[in-house]
Formats: sequence, structure tokens, C-alpha cells
Amino acid sequence: MGKKNTKRAASRKDDGAWHFQKDDMLELSIEDMGIDGEGIGKADGVTFFVKDAVIGDRVRVKVMKMKKNYGYARLTEIVEPSPYRVKPRCECHRQCGGCQLQALSYEKQLEFKERKVRNNLSRIGGFDNVEALMEPILGMEEPFYYRNKAQFPVGRNKEGRIVAGFYASRTHSIIPTRRCHLGDSVNERVLEIVIGFMERQGIEPYEEQSGTGLVRHVLVRKGFATGEVMVCLVINGRRLPVAELLVDELCKLDGMTSIMLNVNEKNTNVILGEELILLWGKEYITDTIGDIRYRISPLSFYQVNPVQTKKLYETALEYAGLSGTETVWDLYCGIGTISLFLARKARRVYGVEVVEKAVENARDNAKINGLSNAEFFVGKAEEVLPEFYARGGRNGEMLHPDVIVVDPPRKGCDERCLETIVKMGPGRVVYVSCDSATLARDLKYLCGNGYELVKAQAVDMFPQTVGIEVVCLLSKSHVE
Repeated sequence: MGKKNTKRAASRKDDGAWHFQKDDMLELSIEDMGIDGEGIGKADGVTFFVKDAVIGDRVRVKVMKMKKNYGYARLTEIVEPSPYRVKPRCECHRQCGGCQLQALSYEKQLEFKERKVRNNLSRIGGFDNVEALMEPILGMEEPFYYRNKAQFPVGRNKEGRIVAGFYASRTHSIIPTRRCHLGDSVNERVLEIVIGFMERQGIEPYEEQSGTGLVRHVLVRKGFATGEVMVCLVINGRRLPVAELLVDELCKLDGMTSIMLNVNEKNTNVILGEELILLWGKEYITDTIGDIRYRISPLSFYQVNPVQTKKLYETALEYAGLSGTETVWDLYCGIGTISLFLARKARRVYGVEVVEKAVENARDNAKINGLSNAEFFVGKAEEVLPEFYARGGRNGEMLHPDVIVVDPPRKGCDERCLETIVKMGPGRVVYVSCDSATLARDLKYLCGNGYELVKAQAVDMFPQTVGIEVVCLLSKSHVE
């Protein structure tokens, strides 16, 4: 480590290592990156995590916090930029925290994500042949402007003007911006119309501290294949004054299909409430992935990157290895996105989802696609699956499914659900995950109970961020 412009504490540890203290200035070479995209450098054997530094940078930093064996530091100057550093498109990328990797070349982003998945499978899952199991990551040709959904909090800035944008990292302070380089250009126009309407009509944005004000968030969804647009205002009430004037303005936008209110009167960090009020148009928009058509409401879970979603679902379908005779369970099925992909090739598909409205959407989606071999149940996967197993299934067909597909939330599968999967003994399990750490944990359980990991495919659903989706195929070690 270079000694130039470096401030250290005066005392040493008994073993000769330096003591570092808050506000010390250091110069570091960034040799690695952490799971949240922070740069990692070492000073005299002490590891420091530096937000906004990328691998290959030489940086000056200020120590912000010290733990026993490591510390956190703030980037103050890039002494020598990394050859992998690129100019970010967004001026707010450091403040916003939504695009943790925007200053890193896309090629290196993909390498970082592959390495993260490999490390988790190896260290958490205990797999020793990860290189052989993993297929090359599927990236994007255009890793910007891919999001079909955006949620903008609304508030006032220090000057008292109404603003919308994104929360600064780990805060509820709004970074004012009407343009996100990950989203569609329609978002910017929607925000112009909504904020202009609020200013002219004297409609107050929500204020968290006091719980007063009306407009909390602006939600925009777009069907990339259909061009249909939905605007949903999340409000602290049940009525938007002179809403017809806002509707008139929004209807001038190409593709406008649905204008709604979402009622959220609770003092909560949860963005959406449960009640929806239709102001104009339909209660949903439609979009397609491959040749499957979906209806999407404000409350629907629908993958935000349609280009990569097609790759993700096609991989899951390939891994399922369906010939038309199989019975398949799809756990955590949402609005039936994966279920309907599977239903085209399977004899029967059963989907399970805890959100009742999503199950209604899934049933509707099956109807509009003419798929009568998909059935959906409301409930927690960890409860519905064991109950069906305990009852012996329906005419025996659910007792021993050929394939089980799981696409759980970030926390992974409940252990009771995993136990029942093992008891039901499908020949193949396809695990779709948005968190490779909990994925690795669950794979370790399954592979310790009669399954083996055959292959894994990382799909970059969230370019410029640290997020990564993974599809894994597990096979029963001894199929009876």
C-alpha cells in the first residue's frame, strides 16, 4: 500500500499491524468487489469496503467505521481509474443506490455476477464442481431502458417544490429525477403530467413524518410487446380531487390503457395498499412473453425485464424436460407466468400462490391463452403442498409429480416446503432464484436428501445492479 497522503493512528497492535480509526485517510488499490457491488481493498492486511469504487481503481478514501477485522470507507478521490471504469449515463447513480454497478463496464458486470453465483454455490452450497455445472451467463445486448415498471415516491424538496424520483440508498430522502436510464421514456412524461396537475390543483404530496398529504407514489407499468401503459397513483385517501382533469392529460399519451388509484392510508413502508379504484380504462394491461399473453394489474408480480424474462422462462422450460405426459407443480407461481409456459408442454400444471389477486390473474391468464390444463390454488406453498401430499393428492396424480418448479421470494423456500418436495420425489426439480445465497442454502438441503445438481444458468435480469437470477436443474439421484 502506498504511504503517500495517508493518515494513520499513532499506535500499533502488538502483532505489528496498524490501528485504523474513523476519519483516517488511506490510499487503496481495489482488488475485488463485494456482494453489494462495493469495492474491496486492503491496507496492511485490513480489508476495507468502499462504495462506488470498482475493481482496478486506485482510490483515496476516508475511514467511516471500523469493525474488529475490517472497515468501511468513503470514496473521496479516484487517483487512477480502473481500465474497467466507464462513464455512468445517470448523474444520480451514486446518490440513488439503484444502479450499484453503472460505473463498471458491462462485460465486467457479468463477470462479477457469475463469480458471485459460483462463490455462493461453492461456499454456502458446498458444491465442489461449480465451474463444470454453470453454463455461461446470459447477458443483454442493450443493458439499459429495460424495465417495464417504475415506482416513484412523491414529496417536497427543501425549497418547497413538489418532486418525484427515487429514494437515496438506505434512506427515505427523495433524489429528484424524472428520468431513469433503466426505465422506459414514458415514465418521464407521466411524471411531468402528474406533478404539473398536483401543482395547478394544490394537491399535496404525502409527508411521512406527519402522515398528511395525499399522493404517495406514482406507479407506471408498460407492456413492451403491446405498448399498453398503466398509471396508478398511490394515495393516502380514497378520492383524488378533479381526477378527470388528470385523466384527460394522461389519455394523450400513446398506449394509455389503464388509470387507477391505489389506497394506502397506513403509516407503513409498504408502497401499495390492497384496494384499487379504477379512474379510466381497464383494470389491467396486457403483455406477452413468447406466445403467452398475460394480464397485469398494479398488484401483480411480473418480471421487470421482458427481454431477459423470455430467456429465463425458456431455460426453466428446457430444464423441466417436458414431453406432454408430465404432471408439474409450480410453487410461488404469481400470475402464472412460468406455469403457462409449462402448461403448453405438460399434461397438467398446478400452481400455488399466496396472493389471492395473483391467483385470480393466473386463472384469467390461463383462459385468455386457451390453456385448460393449468389449475391454481391460493395459499402458502409450504402449507398447500404438504396438505395435498398428506391427503394423498387427487386421484393419485399429485402424489408423485414428475417435475416441481419453484420460484420463491428472496428469502428462499420454507424448509417445510423443501421437506415435502423430497417426500413427493419428483424426478426433476427446477429452482428459479433471485438470490443465489438462499438458492445455495436450499440446494444444499435438496442435494443432501436424494437430489443432485445437474446444471445452473445465470440470467442477467437487472443490468447495472447487483441483482442476478439463476435457474438450476436438480435430478433425483436414484429415480425409482
